Amino acid sequence: MSGPRLIEILLRQREAQLKDGAPPAELRIDRLDRCIGLLVDRQRDIEAALTADFGARSPTVTAFADVASSIGPLKHARDHVRSWMKTERRRTTPRILGFLGAKAEIRHQPKGVIGVISPWNFPVNLTFAPLAGILAAGNRAMIKPSETTPATSELLKQMFASAFDESEIAVVTGGPEVGQAFSSLPFDHMVFTGATSIGRHVMRAAAENLVPVTLELGGKSPVVVGRSADMGVAAARIMNGKTLNAGQICLAPDYVLAPADRLPDFVAAAKASVGQMFPSIRESPDYTAIVTDRHYARLMDYLDDARAKGAEIVEINPAAEDLRQQPHRRIAPTLILNPTDDMKVMQEEIFGPLLPVKSYGDVQQAIDYINAHDRPLGLYYFGSDTAERDRVVDGTTSGGVTVNDVVMHVAQEELPFGGIGPAGMGVYHGHDGFREFSHRKSIYHQIKWDLAPLRMLRPPYGAGLKKYLSMQIKR
Repeated sequence: MSGPRLIEILLRQREAQLKDGAPPAELRIDRLDRCIGLLVDRQRDIEAALTADFGARSPTVTAFADVASSIGPLKHARDHVRSWMKTERRRTTPRILGFLGAKAEIRHQPKGVIGVISPWNFPVNLTFAPLAGILAAGNRAMIKPSETTPATSELLKQMFASAFDESEIAVVTGGPEVGQAFSSLPFDHMVFTGATSIGRHVMRAAAENLVPVTLELGGKSPVVVGRSADMGVAAARIMNGKTLNAGQICLAPDYVLAPADRLPDFVAAAKASVGQMFPSIRESPDYTAIVTDRHYARLMDYLDDARAKGAEIVEINPAAEDLRQQPHRRIAPTLILNPTDDMKVMQEEIFGPLLPVKSYGDVQQAIDYINAHDRPLGLYYFGSDTAERDRVVDGTTSGGVTVNDVVMHVAQEELPFGGIGPAGMGVYHGHDGFREFSHRKSIYHQIKWDLAPLRMLRPPYGAGLKKYLSMQIKR
């Protein structure tokens, strides 16, 4: 799609927003309901499109990670939007003005037209989940889905066109050149979900028009396994998070920090859990392929690099299958034991079923290691030692935390989801998403009567004002 066409859609949405004004709750609820209807009615089409794009992707994973996980936020917004829209009352300063009739308040105003750039790993969820807050806040949206999943992107375009006028929601498809033009548009706000490296380009382009951004990026989300952890439970939950969508998740556990004396226990428990989940990697309907040849080659390069630099590689392949002879790009879950920082797998976000496992002597070593690197999107702690848990959680900085599991904090609608630093900025989900995509306009209503204390603020300044200032300017 050409740049002029993108501008045409943006202007049409902006003109409609200005003409119609802030939509009432009924229209916002209707738009949310239309999104829910699309997901319910087109579930099978969504599953088929994602299977075509990945080559092999579990329909069940698509059903809960892309469809159901999108319906939940939309329903939550629908059920709460009326209360979110209410004017917030604030105290006046000084408080006596409030007693005399002055008012301070915040009204939530739609920002206008929101640009959404969604990624390929969960292209449906990471389009619809932000829309819950965007539509609840009364905005319109332009969406640029990823070219890496073309069948799903084309389906999204058809779905939205069947339920929304282009002036409400529009989907534009195309390659990197369209994405670059899209990120350069003068939106009223922009949401980008994807790699940190691309996020820098998006933020740079948005800065040219001073467009505020919500960046949901990624990074290397660590897992700290405490000595008090139930290793069987911890390994099962970690490996489930690492194999979901074959690890192609921004919140996937990127590396594990485990006590040195319990490292063999973790390896054994990881093997056992994978064997229970996937007796066969090659034939399992629940195991997802790597999305493209390029990403497959990148992961194989990480493995070759780690092996060449002396890492111990533990491939968890329960049926000992030759995965080189397969129609798709499946990679068995693979542990990389005690990797060194010069290995590529420890320098870049993995986004695949490879899991480095480092040992530590004291938990402070694990904390120091995390703090010596970029702040991650997620952090995970396993254990029953509450003092150690708080030491890890309070002693590190991450976008969010899940204790005794992985990824699950993203599923909590009442918790804001977002990153910090290289992992992103801004948040959405639930009420926090409504606030993110609203202009929170501060309004002060002065008292009607021109009383002496107000007249005192106008020149010529007299003794009364000086006395008031002397009372304020003190410790």
